[in-house]
Amino acid sequence: MHSTFSLARAARLFLAAILAAALPLQALAGLMLNPTRVVFTKNQRAAQVELINSDSSPATYRISLVNRRMTESGEFTGADAAGPDDRFADAMLSFSPRQVTLLPGAAQVVRVMLRKPAALAPGEYRSHLHFEKLADTTGASSVEQQGAGARQIGVVLNTLIGASIPVIVRHQTEGASVTLGALDVQRGPAGALLSFQIGRSGDSSVYGDVSAAFVAHGGATEHVLAKAAGVAIYTPNPLRKASLNLTMPPGVTLARGTLHLRFRERAEAGGAVLAEATLALP
Repeated sequence: MHSTFSLARAARLFLAAILAAALPLQALAGLMLNPTRVVFTKNQRAAQVELINSDSSPATYRISLVNRRMTESGEFTGADAAGPDDRFADAMLSFSPRQVTLLPGAAQVVRVMLRKPAALAPGEYRSHLHFEKLADTTGASSVEQQGAGARQIGVVLNTLIGASIPVIVRHQTEGASVTLGALDVQRGPAGALLSFQIGRSGDSSVYGDVSAAFVAHGGATEHVLAKAAGVAIYTPNPLRKASLNLTMPPGVTLARGTLHLRFRERAEAGGAVLAEATLALP
């Protein structure tokens, strides 16, 4: 009995951890993926993604590789053919299985394999592993969409049905840098909206968390007004336009102070501040 209890408790803890890691997938009912992105670096040749049916009924998923572009506003569109600046990874990727049927609560590991051509040019290559639920294809979502709340920066998936995760291949890349700019606060009946731009340079995409905080003139307390996790800018895009709804704590007015906007590495990567910008508010 003790062994059964321990296994059951371990299973609950494991599923809770997976749910936390795959929180963006809550928009697509019944589907969880872990991890929510795959990055091949150096001599890595294989990776795996766990697909979990968290619905109450069996589900069949068809798996494929698709190519997508990101617009300046963060939306994804399908790419039938590569443009001059596109570097897609699908030709060097393979995966197994291609279709699975899962009972409620069951999981399946999808193995992703990489084979680089001998004359592969340096740079970052990207395609997306797409999961289509055959039983119900009426909705659309992306694991990179950070929820329906207005405080989140999301990615809207317009042309594909299901959920997808980026598969990135970095070959002899030198990295990327981030800048923040064009900060502007717009006030309305529903509250304050901070619009801004995220700049990217270099030969790699960037991925991190954005936060906005306010410090009143003469004050020492920094009030966090908004956060957005898992914000990406993919190559070859040099710019992403975004906005955050600002929520003021009780007793704090968004005036006579400084607004601080920061772009950080994800916590698992160290959480270092990669870019920061400020806006003085009269």
